[in-house]
Amino acid sequence: MEPINILLLAVALAMDAFAVSIATGVALKSVSPRQTFRLAWHFGLFQAMMPVIGWSAGLTVRSRIEAYDHWIAFALLAFVAQGMLRSAFKGDHGGEDAKDPTRGLTMVMLSVATSIDALAVGLSLSMINVSIWTPALIIGLVAGAFTTAGMHLGKVIGSVAALSRWAEMTGGIVLLAIGVNILREHGVLNFF
Repeated sequence: MEPINILLLAVALAMDAFAVSIATGVALKSVSPRQTFRLAWHFGLFQAMMPVIGWSAGLTVRSRIEAYDHWIAFALLAFVAQGMLRSAFKGDHGGEDAKDPTRGLTMVMLSVATSIDALAVGLSLSMINVSIWTPALIIGLVAGAFTTAGMHLGKVIGSVAALSRWAEMTGGIVLLAIGVNILREHGVLNFF
């Protein structure tokens, strides 16, 4: 596989992580280096691990996973999106008790949801006999970089008080749209 193709593949896979990290930055409004590192590390790690897992599984697990992997991604994204939308409509902005999406189960769910496509890429690469190690490393690094950029872009958008509520609603809607697009790509919503 050509290096430019690997890079383009990595960028395409990083788009979900980028969109989710923007929404996360909007929700947090104030993003610390620790939060940025946590999310970028986890998104990059999951984006790098999933192709390796998919490649290793090859054809043996493919038939079991492909029937519902898109539903898992959609459910995880919808769960996080509904929390953001609920927060936006309640006017629950900032404060000590605001939930940090870069911690705990929420971060794990977002990491899995944004990297399920990478699992499918790993399965595909195993079918065409491509070594997975270089693509996995590049995919992980690009996802980490896009996540860092997205967090800071979201922070800028979320820090403008007048835009904060609308940005958080938009972030929730974007997460839902990503989930719906995943369903569409898997043929569930053929009318789009």
